[in-house]
Amino acid sequence: MATPGTAAAPSAAGGGPAAGDHIGAFILRFDLAGADSGPLAGVALCVKDNFDVRGYPTGNGSPAWLESHPGPAEASAAAVEALLAGGARVVGKGHMDELAYALSGENAHYGTPANAAAPGRVPGGSTSGPAAAVAAGQADLGLGTDTGGSVRVPASYCGLWGLRSTHGRVPLRGARALAPSFSTAGLLARDARLLRRAGGALLAPYPAGAPALPGCAARSGAAAPRLLVAADAFDLALPDARAALRAALAAPAAAAALGAAPKEFDLGAGVAVGGGQTGLDAWFDVFRVLQGFEAWRGYGDWISGEGVELGPGVRERFQLASKITAAQREAALADRERVRAHLAGLLGDDGVIALPSAPGPAPERGLPGARLDDWRRRVMSLTCIAGLGGLPQVSMPLARVDGLPVGLSLIGPQGSDESLLELAERIAAGAAA
Repeated sequence: MATPGTAAAPSAAGGGPAAGDHIGAFILRFDLAGADSGPLAGVALCVKDNFDVRGYPTGNGSPAWLESHPGPAEASAAAVEALLAGGARVVGKGHMDELAYALSGENAHYGTPANAAAPGRVPGGSTSGPAAAVAAGQADLGLGTDTGGSVRVPASYCGLWGLRSTHGRVPLRGARALAPSFSTAGLLARDARLLRRAGGALLAPYPAGAPALPGCAARSGAAAPRLLVAADAFDLALPDARAALRAALAAPAAAAALGAAPKEFDLGAGVAVGGGQTGLDAWFDVFRVLQGFEAWRGYGDWISGEGVELGPGVRERFQLASKITAAQREAALADRERVRAHLAGLLGDDGVIALPSAPGPAPERGLPGARLDDWRRRVMSLTCIAGLGGLPQVSMPLARVDGLPVGLSLIGPQGSDESLLELAERIAAGAAA
C-alpha cells in the first residue's frame, strides 16, 4: 500500500527535500508496491515527475504546473504500470528540469539534486532526480523521459547505465512529452544487468519483432556487430574525455563484445541539411527547430494564458520556440527524413554507432549563461543523433576523467533495444572480470 511521506506536500509545493532525502532527489516520497513476483521484485524505483502515478500529483518540474493541475492522477502512466507489473516498488517521484526543457538538472524553483558521483557538479537533466537518487543508492532504478538527452546526459554525469528506447517503443500514455515526435521513455541503473532486466519489463513488443544484432543470443552467425565509430562525435568531446572514451572503446571488454575491426567515419558529413550544411552542429539546428515548435505547440497556450514565470534558460528557450514558423518546421521535417534515411542506411540490421554520451564530465553548478548555452549546444550535437533517427541508445559508464564519470554510448537500429542492453551487459561483465 502506498503511504505518503510526511514532508510530501511541502516538498511538492515549495521545493524542499522530501522526508529522508539528504540529496534533494525526490519531490515526493511514498511506497507503492508492485507485483509480488517478477524480474524486478524488490527493485526500488524513482519516477520522474512528468509521469503519472495513481493517487499522486504530477508537477512536471514546475510549481505553476502543479498549481494549475493540482489533482492526484487517476491512473498510473503506461510505463509505470509496466514496471510495477514487473515487481518494481515505486519509492517516490524525482525532481526534474522545468517542463523537461533543460539538460543540467538545475531547477530555478526546486534547486539542484546532489550528484553523488561528482560532488559539486550538476546531475544532468532533465531526469535529474531519478539519476541523483540512483547514483546515491536511494533507488535502484530510475524512470525518465528522453527527448534531447534527458536520460543519456544524467547517465553520463552520474556514472550510470542508461537506456533511451526506440521512439514509440514504450507508450507515453500518462506522461508529459516535451516534443512528442522525439520524446521516449528511458531507464537509469547502477548496473547493466538490472538495466537489461528493467528493459525487458518496460519495452513493448516491436511490431515486426525486435531485430537482434550479431553477437547476441537471438541471432546466429557473426560474433559481433559491425562497429561504426563516429569520429566527428568524438571530436566534440573535450581532449581528456576523448582519450578516456577512446581507451574504453579499445579495451578488451568492449572489443570482445563489439569486435576488433571498427570503421571510423564522420557521421555528419554524409547528408546535407539546412540548405546545404553538413556536420553534427547542423543536425542539432534541425532538432532544435522541431523540438521548439512542438514544445511551444504543447505548452504555449498554457504559458501565455496563465502568465507563467519560467526560470532562466527555460524562459529564453520558450521565447525562441514561440517564433518558429510553420515554414521552418516543414523544412526541418524534410531534413529529419534525410538524416533518418542516412542513419538507417549506415546501421542496416547489423551495425552499432559508438559515440560519447556527453562531451565530458558534469559541469560545475552555476555555470554562467553563455558558457552553459555553449555547452548545451555541444551536448545536443551528440544527443540529437538518436533523436533525429528515432533510435535506441545505451550509455555505459566506462570512462573517467580526473575521477569523474563520462559515458560511452552505442546507438543501434530501430527496435534493437534488447540487443543493445545485452551488449552492454556483456561489456560490463567483461570489464568486471
